Amino acid sequence: MTQLQMRQQRWSAKFVVLLARSLISRMAVPSSSSWISGGSPVTGFTCSFVGFSRHWLNPLPTKLAKNEEAQVRSLPSVQRSQVLRLKAASSSLGLAQEHMSYNLKDVGEIDGGQDFFVEMKQRFLNFKKQKYIKESEYFQTIAEAQYPKFMVIACADSRVCPSNILGFQPGEAFMIRNVANLVPPLENGPSETNAALEFAVNTLEVENILVIGHSSCGGIQALMSMQDDADSRSFLRKWVVNAKAAKLKAEADAAHHSFDQQCRHCEKESVNRSLMNLLTYPWIQDRFRKELLCIHGGYYDFLNCTFEKWTLDLKGSSIEEGGTFSVKDQAFWC
Repeated sequence: MTQLQMRQQRWSAKFVVLLARSLISRMAVPSSSSWISGGSPVTGFTCSFVGFSRHWLNPLPTKLAKNEEAQVRSLPSVQRSQVLRLKAASSSLGLAQEHMSYNLKDVGEIDGGQDFFVEMKQRFLNFKKQKYIKESEYFQTIAEAQYPKFMVIACADSRVCPSNILGFQPGEAFMIRNVANLVPPLENGPSETNAALEFAVNTLEVENILVIGHSSCGGIQALMSMQDDADSRSFLRKWVVNAKAAKLKAEADAAHHSFDQQCRHCEKESVNRSLMNLLTYPWIQDRFRKELLCIHGGYYDFLNCTFEKWTLDLKGSSIEEGGTFSVKDQAFWC
């Protein structure tokens, strides 16, 4: 290799390093744009890339840019490919940052341009002033230990909030919410639902379990639409199949009705199946038989704002021999 070729190779390597530093420095320039329009939740933190489009990271060709392109074309193939990869990475990062900026803007403009966390903060301060401080003695008492009378199992649906609908106060109900408010039987193995049940019944010794179903339940609609050959990898399918018996009964009892009516039938039937599934847990059945625990079902119709309530009858209910189901103390609130 001649001295001229050696100098050219060293110059090419230096050029690659300089161009890489240039690209990195462009990415690291601090920005005055703050995190999600209005400042970071962490004091002093800013997102350097929010607010810049990909044109800032990859400016329009200038005389300097054209000189760079000419220099890149003159490089040996190995160095040229390194430079091109760096430029491509810079462009891709610009696109990703532009997309991130757009998403962050959406989050910041919830509710007509107002940051939702501003509203959330105000709600918390109102709770503190109107509730916590005025009832400070009660909140200090439940801070030491909880003694809820109810274990509530409700749907994860954002329109179904038991504390809001039924007025449960802090410390009154131990709650778990899942898709379609289901209780799987003991034989199906561990889940977050039966873990919560075990804690509520054996440790907290709640006196009531209330399973609440509701109208227009997306989980039940998914169950009723489910085909036997559906994708077994779906988490949703694996969960709602816990209520397959309710689906089969709804299809049989409402065979000549519309799909929506079948779903409504299944929404209530799945609650009853969950009540029976509770009795598959020995520690629940034992307390139920000793009348230390009452098991209730409920159905909230948010289309008409009505609530149905019923209680599982100890005398007429059993999981043996296929299972028998009987209720008492039915009520309709409207």
